[in-house]
Amino acid sequence: MTRPQPLARLNPIYTAMPVTVFEHMSGLARSLGAINLGQGFPDSPPPAALTAAAVRAMAERSQQYPPSAGVPELRDAVAAFYDRTQGLALTRESVIVTSGATEAIAAAILAVVGPNDQAPGSEILLLAPAYDAYAPLVRRAGGVPVFVPLAPPGWHYDEAAIRAAITPRTRAMIVNDPLNPTGSVASPDELALLARLCTDHDLIAICDEVWEAVRFDGCTHRSLLAQPGMAARAIKIGSAGKIFGATGWKVGWMVADAAMAAVLAKAHQFLTFTTPPMLQYAAAEGLADPAITAALHAEWSTSRRVLIEGLAREGFAVLESAATWFACIDLAASGIALSDRSFSERAVREAGVASIPLSALWEGDGGLETIVRLCHCKPPTMLEDAVTRLSRWRAGL
Repeated sequence: MTRPQPLARLNPIYTAMPVTVFEHMSGLARSLGAINLGQGFPDSPPPAALTAAAVRAMAERSQQYPPSAGVPELRDAVAAFYDRTQGLALTRESVIVTSGATEAIAAAILAVVGPNDQAPGSEILLLAPAYDAYAPLVRRAGGVPVFVPLAPPGWHYDEAAIRAAITPRTRAMIVNDPLNPTGSVASPDELALLARLCTDHDLIAICDEVWEAVRFDGCTHRSLLAQPGMAARAIKIGSAGKIFGATGWKVGWMVADAAMAAVLAKAHQFLTFTTPPMLQYAAAEGLADPAITAALHAEWSTSRRVLIEGLAREGFAVLESAATWFACIDLAASGIALSDRSFSERAVREAGVASIPLSALWEGDGGLETIVRLCHCKPPTMLEDAVTRLSRWRAGL
């Protein structure tokens, strides 16, 4: 009798699943020696003060298991940071530290959907395009992702479309604001709309707000958590990696009403349990020093301008954006008769520049196949080189 191979014993969902588009494009960039404007991370190290704080904490503080919910210093620092920058009145009991924002998203989804859900197949609204981890995490928790498409160039929230997607089985919505990959931000009216939808239909809002400190429109970020009726039904997710350009640190957090945070902590404890304490202490110091974030913002503002102005100068149609490390090109409006996936695959191989096709962040109807995303938090000389490469390559299409 033929015995099944060990690989056949693995979960078929994962054996058949491709790697993420970010890993795929970054892998191509590494193997081909291309400029990687695909996956979002700065090429420069984190601020020197932050690195020094981590080294000092490694030498002077504990390197053993910290509390699962996070070291008190970071939980207090997160609460103080949001009080200073967004006017949110929080205590450490509302803050749960996680190993990156993606783990925070996973913990929040598990806490909301969960294997013991009294409504099997609970639906979670996702506003597309959406970060590619949302839907798989919802499915693995036993939920059903329901996509509501947003339309360029404004990517505004359509009340009628969202209400039409809500059913008696809808349990929550995931709101990414500012929105990756488009760089758009919700207006005050749109935040009020989302809050009304949640309160009208008794929904929890999982608020992925990791780009809250990476805004270039001169406006202060406002959280859905602060909207009327949302204090006890919103889970706000933040990221030191995005705030400080230290993506490899994987320090994130969930913020919620203390009673809800206690439940979120139970989901978190069986995922990563905890996060390296020296990085937590360093992140706490960084959050307390506004000069660090101000310097980073100035640096990213400069590199953003280099990429956007360079692309526009070379005839690429760049969509307006207000936040994140990304700029998007409308291929059709640029006169490029390629789908976004074809553009990205060919550009990395033929022009030596990696990008991300927006269709990879879309499921369901209404998907677009004419927009690509480029990362701008890179050295200006690198961005200028990338623009030159893309322009020369485009001329030969």
